[in-house]
Amino acid sequence: MSNIINIKKGLDLPVEGAAALRITDARHIATYAMKPTDYVGLVPRLLVAEGDAVAAGDALFCNKEDERIRFTAPVSGHVKAVVRGEKRRLLAVVVEKDESAARPAQLSGDLKEQMLQCGLWTMLRQRPFGCVPNPNVKPKAIVISCFDSAPLAPDYDFALQGREDDLCHGLEALASLTDGTLYACFRPGQRMARSVEQLSKSSKKDIQVRYFNGPHPAGNVGTQIAALCPINKGEVVWTMNPQDVAVLGHLVTTGEYRPEKVIAVAGPQIKNPHYYRIIAGAAVESIAKSQTLNPDYPQMVEAQPMQGSRLISGNILSGTTIAADSFIGGYDSLLSILPEGDYYDFMGWLMPGLQKFSFSRTFWTGFVPKWLHCIYPEMPQCLTPKFDTNTHGAWRPLVVTGSFERVFPFDIYPMQLIKACIIGDIELQENLGIYEVEPEDFALCEFIDTSKTEIQPVIRQALEILRKEAL
Repeated sequence: MSNIINIKKGLDLPVEGAAALRITDARHIATYAMKPTDYVGLVPRLLVAEGDAVAAGDALFCNKEDERIRFTAPVSGHVKAVVRGEKRRLLAVVVEKDESAARPAQLSGDLKEQMLQCGLWTMLRQRPFGCVPNPNVKPKAIVISCFDSAPLAPDYDFALQGREDDLCHGLEALASLTDGTLYACFRPGQRMARSVEQLSKSSKKDIQVRYFNGPHPAGNVGTQIAALCPINKGEVVWTMNPQDVAVLGHLVTTGEYRPEKVIAVAGPQIKNPHYYRIIAGAAVESIAKSQTLNPDYPQMVEAQPMQGSRLISGNILSGTTIAADSFIGGYDSLLSILPEGDYYDFMGWLMPGLQKFSFSRTFWTGFVPKWLHCIYPEMPQCLTPKFDTNTHGAWRPLVVTGSFERVFPFDIYPMQLIKACIIGDIELQENLGIYEVEPEDFALCEFIDTSKTEIQPVIRQALEILRKEAL
């Protein structure tokens, strides 16, 4: 197999407001949370009460189906609140930081036991289903995507600068958890790849480096798995964010659990998009307040159009909308801030659409070639697409246009699979490759869909049905 894999199908969105390459230290944030809603299929059992003192690495709740899988406090302090929703569903356990409250828990046992004790095991994700993996099952392979091609995505070369050794130690530790191959995937020219290539040559583990070139979703781990080790029914592949791999590397070399990461805060029309160094689960209120242009923050929606902002934990295609006083998602390294599109676009389909992005060339911006932006970086404002949360239309029947196949790089028929998920035909879903995909793999299809269908929830619901049947 060639080391360079070219992805031809996909779409890069020209969203303004990428994070500048500088870091603000935000580890002073006082409030953190673990949210069961971040984890697919989790039925939590609460282990603490409000007011309890906890240390970094102490369990806050666990999985009822397997109590070895613990979700732990990222900092030492005390439990400030236990947040519940409808039918007393556990939504979050909030911890207020106090370094003098308790010392970090002592870890013992082998690598798997240490990861389970400190909560780092929950940063692993299993394909299919996107859930936390079963510790008793060995995966067919482990795939680590060391770059992200989504709009406004963080640059992991910058975010992990100075932590290359931790990344290599983490990769070697992960490789011991599988009898198959660990693949580390990069873009051509990435600086980190050199260290990992040296590791692959010197390590006794089966660690291989692969390069992916092409538009988004080339950086999606699902695209990489489909190219390297396609998943059949009954097979399991694990994935992990490279920053969490570095946390693991620090754990195995020093014995210290430090769940720190660098997140990008980006988006059009924000004050100063750049990177922040945080501890996992940090509250985003102070960060967003310093960036949003809305003077009435945290009131996120205003009467006048384009004045409010929407916070998204993750990228703008597959992230999760969060409240102004919420917390960064457990798996996310990006906080996107988009203008709220709460306005009616009168006769929008009849207008030239000079500032609307157009995949199907319905509007004028669809005819502006990409090379023109390279030659003239300062394009006139009338030819620069503007992005907000407006869908520019309402739901309508799902029709076959042939557009999905142009942005979906899997060897799968996307339209047929979506329809099979809508009607609930499990046998047809399996024949069409449902085990290879996750909702984020359909994010571009959802974005360009003229029918405005919410495709990602449809895929998630179908996968949940299959996951429950597999238990």
